[in-house]
Amino acid sequence: MKKIHYTDNYLLKPYHPVTIFVVGAGGTGSQVITNLARMDVALRALGHPGLHVTVFDPDTVTEANIGRQLFSESELGLNKAMATVTRINRFFGTTWVAESSCYPLRAANNNKEKPMLANIVITCTDNIRSRLDLWRFLKGYKDVSINNEKTPVYWMDFGNAQTTGQVIIGTVRNKIPQPVSKEYTPMPKMNVITEEVSYSTVKEKDSGPSCSLAEALEKQDLFINSMLAQVGCDILWRMFKEGRTLYRGAYVNLDTLRVNPIPV
Repeated sequence: MKKIHYTDNYLLKPYHPVTIFVVGAGGTGSQVITNLARMDVALRALGHPGLHVTVFDPDTVTEANIGRQLFSESELGLNKAMATVTRINRFFGTTWVAESSCYPLRAANNNKEKPMLANIVITCTDNIRSRLDLWRFLKGYKDVSINNEKTPVYWMDFGNAQTTGQVIIGTVRNKIPQPVSKEYTPMPKMNVITEEVSYSTVKEKDSGPSCSLAEALEKQDLFINSMLAQVGCDILWRMFKEGRTLYRGAYVNLDTLRVNPIPV
């Protein structure tokens, strides 16, 4: 039988908008945030409380970002998180929040009794250290049994090279209760990216900021971020709409125009 993961029931019928932290508002992050805004509108139309998103990014908008990332010339010099969230709030009428800092560094340095937490964390960063730091932080909440707006349930990670990329969603909780199924094999746990990849064997290269759009396109092609964001957000959308998923991620290759799903 095919493996399947049923969405944590609390996120399907919460008493509040589902809280989401998006870490990184650059090439992929700016696309993901826009998709989440559309998802919020759709969920509320279906009777769900919707989403409340907080965006973390310490970087500012440069000329090299315009075109490949969702920023305009009028936003040059502004913090990426602030610019993106301000635009979303004005367009969709939301009250989302921007933090011009990293995550979880800010949370770890805050009041330990009231850490900054969310139901879903989405990472759109380009370095390994941030992922390892995040998982060390989230692992401390694997056994949390209460359900509220500060209960970490899922972690979705986006990563890409110039023309290829992958998205993987995993469970922060040790086990998410699953209903009995005669058609599928329910899986209470899905690996997060740091459980899937041995980062100790990966050599991280610091590419540094690009001085122009042409230089930036040598590192990440024009549509890899938006394609990856669409695929990942569709997985999340179906987890909300259908309450289940047969896939915990996907690989995207623009050279071959292929999307290969990663089964649960």
